[in-house]
Amino acid sequence: MFQVRIHGRGGQGVVTAAEVLSVAAYLEGKHAQAFPSFGSERKGAPVVAFCRIDDKEIRLREPILEPDALIVQDPTLFKAIDVCQGFKPGGYLLVNSNRSLSELHLDVVKQMPAGHVLTVPASELALKHIGRPLPNAALLGAFAALTGIVHLKSVVAAIRDAFESEKIANANVAAATAAHDAIASVTAAA
Repeated sequence: MFQVRIHGRGGQGVVTAAEVLSVAAYLEGKHAQAFPSFGSERKGAPVVAFCRIDDKEIRLREPILEPDALIVQDPTLFKAIDVCQGFKPGGYLLVNSNRSLSELHLDVVKQMPAGHVLTVPASELALKHIGRPLPNAALLGAFAALTGIVHLKSVVAAIRDAFESEKIANANVAAATAAHDAIASVTAAA
């Protein structure tokens, strides 16, 4: 079973990201579940959402305490909470930032295999393609490139399914594709 924990702030699409990721996995014939965990339910408050992906039925229903992958939509959360709590050695960490890993001063990077921790300017890509700094779709495209757990084609289909407006869906697909391509070029060069 592959377990993903997504950290962000209210209003960034954290819950939607987990749901879209689970649909992308389902479209690939896998079993998946997504669910959120809220603290104070207000815009800007820390929010966590979870997604499990497996080839067989998933019976667990509790929060993910030992994630195989972390997606961090707001890097300021590293100073506010223990984002990496329970993070499995050898897992994947994807951070929404236009800063380099060394500029972020993340201690966890030293313990991770090369190529398992990357940043992607998801908010900037979202602003460019969507017109708003909502990083969730871009991060899912980057996640597909980084991990290979789901494919971009499935992420695109799940995004299209999530948004009723074709214009909004197309903008999110463009952000996801741009982030996917950016990460794919980094991992191919490594």
